[in-house]
Amino acid sequence: MHRSRLCTFVIDCEVEDVASAAAFWSAALGREVSPPSPTDPDYRELATKPTEPILLLQKVAHPSRIHLDIESDDLEAEVKRLEALGAKRIGFVKRWWVMEAPTGQRFCIVNPQRGPLEGANEWR
Repeated sequence: MHRSRLCTFVIDCEVEDVASAAAFWSAALGREVSPPSPTDPDYRELATKPTEPILLLQKVAHPSRIHLDIESDDLEAEVKRLEALGAKRIGFVKRWWVMEAPTGQRFCIVNPQRGPLEGANEWR
């Protein structure tokens, strides 16, 4: 058995300055921007409530878009479950899988982002 759930909406920004992109989205959504991580300067997180998905901005080299992340306590089991539904692996990046849905959208399977997956879907 493993668990998974919707975790994050990621705003992919094809920009030079992710801080300016974060300032726009912060004002647009009425969310404060968290301080940047010294180890990952291409990312900015917007404040959310614990019951809401995480809002993350990332600087990318492809056209801007929004994708979602699914967090799981067993990446490989979740990837295999989604492959059985028709998704395909695109590639492993840092510590997550980039996937493509049968409908063409890209999404990621990531490790738990906010602690234990209480209330998540359970898969056997």
